[in-house]
Amino acid sequence: MFAVIKSGGKQYKVSAGDVIKLEKVPGQPGTLVQFKDVIAVTGDNGQITLGSPIVSGAVVSGEILEQGKDEKVLIFKKRRRHNYRRKIGHRQEVTWLRVREIKFGAASAKSEAPNRKPYKKADAHAARMAAKGKSPDKPKKKSTAKKPAKK
Repeated sequence: MFAVIKSGGKQYKVSAGDVIKLEKVPGQPGTLVQFKDVIAVTGDNGQITLGSPIVSGAVVSGEILEQGKDEKVLIFKKRRRHNYRRKIGHRQEVTWLRVREIKFGAASAKSEAPNRKPYKKADAHAARMAAKGKSPDKPKKKSTAKKPAKK
C-alpha cells in the first residue's frame, strides 16, 4: 500500500516504514505529524484511488526523525567582459521523517517500527550516502608525501 502526499509544494510517493526527506515541517524530533493532502492512495487489493484534488478520508502519519539543513547549493552569476562575478550559497532546511501509517477508509498500513532499532544519525548518513552511490564505510586515502630524490 502506498500513497502520494503533497508537502512543501512537492509530491512524494510513500509507503509505511519509508524514511523520506521533506522541506521543513514544524516540530521537534520524535513528534508525530499527519498529512491530509493525499493526492492518490492504493488499497490492499492494489486499486488506485485518485483525488480531485485530494482523497477525502485518507491520512498519512509519520514521526519526525531529524531537523537539519540540506547540502549547499551554489549559485554563481557572471556577466562576461564586465568584471561581474557573484558566488552565493544556500542550504535548505529539511526534515527527515519516517512514515508510520497510511489510513484510507477501513484499510490501513502500519510500519513495523516497534521491532526496528532506534533511529541514529549515523544510519541516516549511511542511507544518504548510499542514495548518492557512495560508500560511507570506505576510509579516506591518507596522503603520502613524496620523498625527495636522492642525489
